[in-house]
Amino acid sequence: MKFLSVLPASPKCAMSRSTFLVFWLACVSSLHGAEAISFNRQIRPILSENCFACHGFDPKHREAGLRLDTFADATAVRDGVQAIVPGKAAASELWTRIVSTDPDVVMPPPTAHKAPLTEAQRALIKGWIDQGAPYETHWAFIPPKPPEIQATGSAAIDYFIGQELKKVGLTMSGQAGPEKLIRRVSLDLIGLPPTPEEIDAFTAAVAEDPEAAYADLVDRLLESPHYGERWGRWWLDQARYADSNGYSIDAPRSIWKYRDWVVNAFNADLPFDEFTIEQLAGDLLPNATEDQKVATGFHRNTAINQEGGIDEEQFRIDSIFDRVATTGTVWLGLTIGCAQCHDHKFDPIEQKEYYRLFAFLNNQEEPTLKVSDPSFDVARLQAELERLESSLAAYLEQQKPSQLLWESELKEPSLTKNHKGLKAILAKPYEKRTVTENAAVFAAGPGAADQMYRALYEPHKAAAAELKTGVTTMVLKERAEPRKTTVYIKGDFTRPADEVSPGTPAVLHAYQSETGRNNRLDLARWIVSPDNPLTARVIMNRVWQQYFGRGIVETENDFGSQGSLPSHPELLDWLAREFIARDWSLKEMHRLIVTSQTYRQSSTVRPELKEKDPHNYLLGRQQRLRLDAEIVRDSALTACGLLSEKMGGPPVYPPIPEGVMGLGQVKRAWKASEGPDRYRRGLYTFVYRATPPPSLTVFDAPDGQSTCTRRIRSNTPLQALTLLNDIACFEFATALQQVIEKQGLEQAFRRCTSRHPTTDELKLLGSLDTLSAARVLLNLDETVTRD
Repeated sequence: MKFLSVLPASPKCAMSRSTFLVFWLACVSSLHGAEAISFNRQIRPILSENCFACHGFDPKHREAGLRLDTFADATAVRDGVQAIVPGKAAASELWTRIVSTDPDVVMPPPTAHKAPLTEAQRALIKGWIDQGAPYETHWAFIPPKPPEIQATGSAAIDYFIGQELKKVGLTMSGQAGPEKLIRRVSLDLIGLPPTPEEIDAFTAAVAEDPEAAYADLVDRLLESPHYGERWGRWWLDQARYADSNGYSIDAPRSIWKYRDWVVNAFNADLPFDEFTIEQLAGDLLPNATEDQKVATGFHRNTAINQEGGIDEEQFRIDSIFDRVATTGTVWLGLTIGCAQCHDHKFDPIEQKEYYRLFAFLNNQEEPTLKVSDPSFDVARLQAELERLESSLAAYLEQQKPSQLLWESELKEPSLTKNHKGLKAILAKPYEKRTVTENAAVFAAGPGAADQMYRALYEPHKAAAAELKTGVTTMVLKERAEPRKTTVYIKGDFTRPADEVSPGTPAVLHAYQSETGRNNRLDLARWIVSPDNPLTARVIMNRVWQQYFGRGIVETENDFGSQGSLPSHPELLDWLAREFIARDWSLKEMHRLIVTSQTYRQSSTVRPELKEKDPHNYLLGRQQRLRLDAEIVRDSALTACGLLSEKMGGPPVYPPIPEGVMGLGQVKRAWKASEGPDRYRRGLYTFVYRATPPPSLTVFDAPDGQSTCTRRIRSNTPLQALTLLNDIACFEFATALQQVIEKQGLEQAFRRCTSRHPTTDELKLLGSLDTLSAARVLLNLDETVTRD
């Protein structure tokens, strides 16, 4: 069975993945005789990759009027010719075109820049047509089927994985050792490495009763408040969360209450259906609570353009385009956004259906909500405002000559026309004005184009507003009168066409309004209906991806025709059904996965795995994964003993390299936090969309511009340079140096890697000065890797 070695080198290539699976299925079928060929698993990927772009769902891009994605169209007679004659490949025009050597006839044509079908693919197409060319509904649109197995709980996961390995003569790997296991599950569930004391206690408990010890460990981690921080960050990626408005001005925004709501929801194990409903339509629930309104911040995470001269309606529409596409990607795993300008090229989603979804999200106002917050620190804010005002006053004093010159030249008509609101201020002598008044005048005159001025003024303005109004957050609120929604020709908001009412794609389960108003609450309930074939699959696939580096469906953001086939379809269906049966409890699903033997396997590459499944698609071992950007920081803070375990509250400003805040269009101030706030978890770091902290960017954190359903894991020299030289990382190393000097090198090594060093490792590290040794330890591959 050496054919498995043809797996594609890059797991990012969905088409290579599909091609491999088709080839693998063809080979397996050949071993078992002429078995029935599956359209979904063997034929659809070939047609989708090579044919549907020109002969698929979208009539505007269909060549020669031929459609191959349905049986009726593919077998219809056109001018005396049938593309497919069921049961007769030799009489089918499709087959004739596939095997032709004439460049004017062969399909796919040379102009498509696609390679000719392989012999294995041709054999499948011919065999399928000869078997009657049976079509099937796309697998993702069919409700998950109950599997015919006796195993339950985590044993069912092991059964499905074991069955696929058995087909190719492989078995699962043995269990990882206690040190690796506690490090793995701690990083996965709470995003923090275990302490040496926790490792020792777990190792001792394993010696007494391995299963009980591991079960107790998992329970403890799931109950930790840090669980919500770790998995909350996973959701915030999909929510495209950041702390600024985006675009070129990229002003700060206050929406951190939504971030805290997400963390708290995960810790409370809020059922995922309720979690969804509150984010999409919490304000529409009967007697909506403050928390339920805060939850609607999910769709306020869109960027806001504050540049002068913009068309506000254009950017309002753009934000709804983003919300429709994000909703489709996050919950349905479909590229619904592709139907904004025309019918979807590959999936059965009409442009009209896109705008019916758009209609649900077109009837909202976008207010800020003042929220109660017992931790609101008036004294801290007052002190911060005074500091900012002092800096602003000193700068304005330097600019006084240019401001007075501008004022002296200002004419009355110009003042009345262009500078409304300034007349009363300008009537006062310069020395009698407040700092805020002089700042407003300076902004209208010589400061209009000053980057430096805005960097001082905007934080001052934001702090003053926060002190005056208290804590606010961005939310959605339904309009009393719904807006009219139309299809936009080619997605252009200036070209409205037919009016549409709210609705959902016909290819999915039936939509029914429970409120009678066809609003976001109806949409949210439709999304989490047990009849929906997608949502539970999509979410479970993404959870699985976090544990194994790759989803059961590798294209985690595309479950449509162009997406990858599931490597273990029965397992995915089982997980989806189990998720719903367990009342949408994510904690229960986490427990099921991490207690399985599949998860607990060693990650060591055995020779037979390397030969038959080198990229570990069949999961005969665990996967080594580089830590997420925030967890790289959190692990270093834990290792060196600096981590502040404070949860929630406004974002903080850890040290960043000098000059970073000058990289955007507007130069902004970044005063590094002091005290415990300097050492908070990466989750709480303030992130500007235009100029995010480099230590997060270099380790592939998303920028919040659009939904992120899978973080890439790059490997660049910049990562090593950051861990060695970044100002924050150097602080960590200095703190770890003190650990080395007080507790010894071996203890510092364990704090970083969760294992004992070898004699040679200790000898090598001992030959360095303690600061160098600390910097080496924080830069080890093991330190930034979950094994």
